[in-house]
Order: sequence, then structure tokens, then C-alpha cells
Amino acid sequence: MKTWVYIDHFKGQVQPGSWEALGLGKSLGAVSAIIFGSGVEAVVKAAFEYGADEVIAADDASLAEYRAEPYASSLSALASSLTPDLILLPTTSRTRELSAMCAVDLNSGVLTDVSAIEVSGETIAATRSIYEGKVLEKAVCSAKPALVTLRARAFPKPALTAGRAGTLTKAEAKADAQSSVEGYSATEAAVNIGDAAVVVSGGRGVSNNPSLGLDEKATAQKGFELLGELAAVLGGAVGASRAAVDAGYIPYSHQVGQTGKVVAPDLYIAAGISGAIQHLVGMRNAKLIVAINKDAEAPIFAAARYGVVGDLFVFVPALTAAMRKKLGK
Repeated sequence: MKTWVYIDHFKGQVQPGSWEALGLGKSLGAVSAIIFGSGVEAVVKAAFEYGADEVIAADDASLAEYRAEPYASSLSALASSLTPDLILLPTTSRTRELSAMCAVDLNSGVLTDVSAIEVSGETIAATRSIYEGKVLEKAVCSAKPALVTLRARAFPKPALTAGRAGTLTKAEAKADAQSSVEGYSATEAAVNIGDAAVVVSGGRGVSNNPSLGLDEKATAQKGFELLGELAAVLGGAVGASRAAVDAGYIPYSHQVGQTGKVVAPDLYIAAGISGAIQHLVGMRNAKLIVAINKDAEAPIFAAARYGVVGDLFVFVPALTAAMRKKLGK
């Protein structure tokens, strides 16, 4: 099995799911890491230290900014020439686009958001969830190379071995493109909820505390401040339900659910979230779910390991204080 792993990064900041993909690739045998960009020496070094036997790198000024056409053309040309059996990618907005375009170029197929892989001879079977996460299916790509995007945190991150080295192969960049990048801006510097080991999420309930004497949005702002303090103590990220995002309490980048991000943290705390199926789809794979809600009949309790029937404005500060003391923060 000739396996490649595409290392997705932005300006040298590697998506953690790339290392998870590299660990999976390594478990299947020798693995080559594919790296595109400009000035990617640090990423190449990290790929070797995380287990890559070979790094195939296209380091070119034309690849300094991610653009679908040159990236897909470069990857497709490499795959056509070197014929891998399997290309693993972390699931990100970039890799969804990239894998789809490469599959068209290579007359192959894409298996997306995969949580398990079985290899038997030349057959690659991938497990992924369907029907809002209620059913798991096994799918097979009959063409080669099979392109597979992996669900974040579904696979363990390999240990880093400092100073480890391997074979570096330089690749040619295919620079032709109809698009250009005129500029970009970063809206937040928060922890990515898709990568976080702990996610503390708020729903419509963060706006429900008449005793504060504030209007709805001011109350919600106070509620999310409390959740942010808890997340900071636990080293996690702040999430939200669609209702909270739609109400303007918090930006869309925090949304967890069917129309937001799918997360699989070690700990998921749902505060003031009723538990609509659209939200459960996004967080049901968390290892431990804790629900906090005034309504003892809220559907979220059916998904939670632990439930607290109470006011989040009372319980969350108490939990934050207890965790700060326990963790010495």
C-alpha cells in the first residue's frame, strides 16, 4: 500500500488533523507527506519528526497563497506520475475543495469525514456517519488513488521525535490559475473548536437571566463571558448552538452542529442548550458530555453523561472557581 498524506497548513501553521492523518498513514506502512507552499522548511522538518518516511515538497512562490487550481493541478500531476494507492487528508474547508478537484482530475473518488479505515489487500474500506450521525456506513472507493478526508480527532496524534529525518523529494509546482489572492484578514485568534480537547458551548439559555437587569444581548454577552472563563481555565474553546449564532450572540465560527462544525473533544460542556438534533449531530462524538440546563426535560440530557439542572449563571462560575483551584490556576 503506497500511502500519501497531504499536510494542510496556512502560512506554516499546520492543521493538527494533518498529524493525525500522518499517524494513520504510518500505521499502514511507509508513508510520504505531501507539502505545498512557499518557505515550507519548518513544515517539512515537522513532518519528518511526526513520522513521515519521505516528504514530497513543492516549495514555490506561486504556492505561497492557497488557490484551488494550482494546488489541485500540482497534486494531481504528482499522483498521476507516482501512482499512490491512497491519499489521506485532514477534513478542512481547503481539503474538501482540493480532494474533490483532484478526484475529477484523476478519475477517482473521495470518501469524506471518515472516522475509521480498514485495509484488506488492495481494498480500502472507510467508515463514516450518515443520516445526521445516526448510522455508520462502510464505503469503498474502487478507483485509485482513493482520496480520503479524515474527521478531526478521530485518530490519535503521533508522538514527535525531535531530529528525526527522512528522504526529501522536490516536486514541480503547477502554477497556472484563473484566480488570484488579493488579500485576507484574520477575524479571530481563538482556539479552533474543531481541534480543541475541551469545548464549552452556550445556547439560547445564555440570554435568560432577568436578575441581571440587562437586555437580551447584554445578558448573552455576560453569559458567554462566563463560558469563556471556564473554557480558558480548562484550556479549551468556546462553542455555540445555531440559535445563539442566529441571535447574534456570538460569531458563526463558534457554531457546532449540522450547519456548523463537527467536533469530537474529550469534554463537551453544553450550557443553556436544549439539544436539537441539528446540534447533537455536531457534538455527539465527544468522549464526555456534560449538560447544564434549567429545564429537566431538555433533550440534551439524553445525550449527556452528566447533567446539571440549574442556572448556568450560578453553576458555571462555581465550576470555574473549582477548576481553577483544582488545576492551580
